[in-house]
Amino acid sequence: MHLRLISWFFIILNFMEYIGSQNASRGRRQRRMHPNVSQGCQGGCATCSDYNGCLSCKPKLFFVLERIGMKQIGVCLSSCPSGYYGTRYPDINKCTKCKADCDTCFNKNFCTKCKSGFYLHLGKCLDNCPEGLEANNHTMECVSIVHCEASEWSPWSPCTKKGKTCGFKRGTETRVREIIQHPSAKGNLCPPTSEARKCTVQRKKCPKGERGRKGRERKRKKPNKEESKDAIPDNKGLEPSRETPEQRENKQQQKKRKVQDKQQKSVSVSTVH
Repeated sequence: MHLRLISWFFIILNFMEYIGSQNASRGRRQRRMHPNVSQGCQGGCATCSDYNGCLSCKPKLFFVLERIGMKQIGVCLSSCPSGYYGTRYPDINKCTKCKADCDTCFNKNFCTKCKSGFYLHLGKCLDNCPEGLEANNHTMECVSIVHCEASEWSPWSPCTKKGKTCGFKRGTETRVREIIQHPSAKGNLCPPTSEARKCTVQRKKCPKGERGRKGRERKRKKPNKEESKDAIPDNKGLEPSRETPEQRENKQQQKKRKVQDKQQKSVSVSTVH
């Protein structure tokens, strides 16, 4: 009985030594494959290296290589950074860099935003937009050319002249329309939004208070009879103007001549009798 127990004890001991040797050899093989593998990985890494960072990521995380100077470090992220697109594989989720002219992308062949100097069109970055399209410098995309659109003309306005609708025979009537779509940079320009044309109507008198401008001006120019009488100067009661000495001498000489003429006439009449 004792001999059987001792034999079983040696069998179990040999089996445990064999398992230990297998685990030790497996650890040695792993250390040969990844000599810098760190036992305490952080930041979502499944396996990591002290020199190269993450070597593999935990499930659902994306593996991306970040360049630091001349060195590349593996990083595990929940989503790919700007300028990269993510691809899921059975064994790893990987971030791949977009094309050189693409700022953000959906995959290798479809860009969602271009870098400065390029215009986005159907997932591609172009130097110039195709024919029939124009560049939008705000969104940096190729967009359709927009032409100007105007509404229908309004009815013609009543015939007027100088703001009046009476007191004339020939006047002007107008109509207008609105711009409902402004053009883009290469679109057709907008047409005129107003028109005017001559019109003829039957002359009718203006009611009081609505006479034309000319009628009011004529009325102002015609003075009343009483005003015209008042306008005539009246010399009565005015002081005589001052005379010069020469004018006074001439008047005195005229008076003397008149007196002499009267005396001569009286003498001639007496001699006749």
